[in-house]
Amino acid sequence: MTGEDRQQEGDDRRASERIPVEMWVEESNDRELYFQRGGNISVGGIYLKHTVPHPLGTKVALRFTLPGDSSAIEVKGEIVNIAEEESELGMGVKFVQISDENRRRIEAFIGDGSEG
Repeated sequence: MTGEDRQQEGDDRRASERIPVEMWVEESNDRELYFQRGGNISVGGIYLKHTVPHPLGTKVALRFTLPGDSSAIEVKGEIVNIAEEESELGMGVKFVQISDENRRRIEAFIGDGSEG
């Protein structure tokens, strides 16, 4: 698979709409707990900005409350991309385990946030 093929595959994975979001995300793994800032979200994942990224493939548990909502969403994710430039530190997390209810809540949030 060439780099171009991987880029096209990556584009396909981002078929779901992403919207900017400002919220705190609690991120944990087997040993540590972090509080990260969300940058954008889609039904399939979230980008955590202004953070030193974990290695690709790292499994994490995320807990966050969408803006305007009152109850937390909990998902399991995997680090699938990282930004290594000092001015752009961050990491993309793909949701690998999410309940149907939480998926619907994120879909509704994206629908509300993309109007206007």
